[in-house]
Amino acid sequence: MTGIDSIGSRTEESNKIEPDAPWLWLGAGWRDLWRAPEVSLAYGLIFAAVSGLLTWSLFRLDLQYMLLPMAAGFMLVGPMLAVGLYEISRRIETGEPVTLRTALFVAARSPTQLAFLGALLMLMLLAWVRVAQLIYALFFGLTAFPGFEESITQVFFTAEGLGMLAIGTAVGGAIATAVFAAAVFAVPMLLVRDKDAISAMLESIAAVRRNPWPLLVWGWLVVVLIAVGIATLYIGLIVTFPLVGHATWHAYRHVIDGVAPQPGHEPGS
Repeated sequence: MTGIDSIGSRTEESNKIEPDAPWLWLGAGWRDLWRAPEVSLAYGLIFAAVSGLLTWSLFRLDLQYMLLPMAAGFMLVGPMLAVGLYEISRRIETGEPVTLRTALFVAARSPTQLAFLGALLMLMLLAWVRVAQLIYALFFGLTAFPGFEESITQVFFTAEGLGMLAIGTAVGGAIATAVFAAAVFAVPMLLVRDKDAISAMLESIAAVRRNPWPLLVWGWLVVVLIAVGIATLYIGLIVTFPLVGHATWHAYRHVIDGVAPQPGHEPGS
């Protein structure tokens, strides 16, 4: 039985976990990051560079108003973008070679279903961007979006802007929470299991419902770490994105497979 087979052949009933489990996942993710630093940090560098290029393109096209919705939308597609990091952690656990090629060109057990899930997440991102535009129109009408500097004043220092921010945060948070519950374990599951995307999403939702508080904490930790990475002009993403990806793999292993990381524990040993 290969490494991917042994990890994929687990029970389909999620496990009840302790409230402090997210910190164990972060610790295990941090150790994985430094077990394959060249590959993990290169993955993070590629992601940060693409994020910077996308931001530059939005400014060049005078689409600065898309920055906040796109940044918020990261939570919708993030699990799919991190699939290579799950593969790195899986290979570390099973003792298989880790290279940038194996991280970028992942051989999933359910590739078509993984692609289908990726398409669903992208549709959710596009839907969120459209909803964000409608919320803006609700408060400011069909007037053109001001320049980037003017928009800061408009959003944070006017009654309309604060109202838009409140409604947008509530709606975006609800969408992100639903997508997070469906995708957080579905993506790594399709990496290692021969399973359809709908069943994987339902199992992911069931696992989140079984462990609401630890997963709520984990969701907030992800938001904070990614926000720090974005706030540092994407430089911090070189580290925080791989950290979140590796830690999410250990969250999957803990919640779905019942393999809990231990402080200082060497996966696979």
